Amino acid sequence: MLSQSVGRYITLRRHFGYKLIQLNQLLLGFAQFAEERGETHIRRGTALAWATVASTTGTRYVRLQAVVMFARFLHAEDPRHEVPPHQIFPSPQTRLMPYIYSQEEITRLMSAAGRLARTYPLRRQTYATLFGLIAATGMRISEALSLKLNDVCEDGLLQIRYGKCGKARAIPLHETTLKALNSYLLLRRTIATTDNHLFLSAHGRRISRSMADYTFRRVALLAGITETGTRPCRIHDLRHTFATRSLEQCPTDRKNVAAHFVALATYLGHADIAHTYWYLEATPELMTDISAAAEVLVGREVA
Repeated sequence: MLSQSVGRYITLRRHFGYKLIQLNQLLLGFAQFAEERGETHIRRGTALAWATVASTTGTRYVRLQAVVMFARFLHAEDPRHEVPPHQIFPSPQTRLMPYIYSQEEITRLMSAAGRLARTYPLRRQTYATLFGLIAATGMRISEALSLKLNDVCEDGLLQIRYGKCGKARAIPLHETTLKALNSYLLLRRTIATTDNHLFLSAHGRRISRSMADYTFRRVALLAGITETGTRPCRIHDLRHTFATRSLEQCPTDRKNVAAHFVALATYLGHADIAHTYWYLEATPELMTDISAAAEVLVGREVA
């Protein structure tokens, strides 16, 4: 049964640290589609038919790529599985260019969070601290929302227990960031709830990603920050801003550039230093010497 093969495939890949929640759901959907046709092996026509019923070109591309990778895995075991062509649908747009906030804009965002409607007692403090922490550390929004009370350590470290691909890391906090976080903690610990997440919703539970996105849009509106063309204002751009500002402070000699890149990649939780190098492409105003040194470093990583 294809459904059982999906389970084997996902389990194997999860051993390498990938969560693959969306991929698991996609492939189970395909397996059900194929099994309803009475098929026990992957067929090119069935894969294309399943991908084509998606409502957008981007989703069709994602569906077909998922089946192609799955089919290659099964074909290695059993040649009766057919590998579909992978270039039928155009690739969706790649990463958006980030919106890089100025320091003045970040200050306005923090101030605007303090003017949110007080729909529950700690709403203003919660979102001001949440957005400020991301701006000050460059952590992912998913990582920030998953933080728990005991992840703030007395030695000034912040524990990220479940980063991307399940990787854990510790983030050292600047003394001003730690001071602001401790001030919030004093208020947070007065909330009587069994949920020990650092940031709570009005219902006393972990804030959902959709609610965080909605609230950030409200805060950006209050701060007078609007979207500009293809560079929308998003929470994730606080992370991009942190990385970009860090690179702008990078020393110009190439030996120190390499060390700076490795340190920043580790701090951000990048699995591949090439992901850190992407910020130079996204912000071409950064120094030419940094780009040249980074190319040498990335070349060594690939070699």
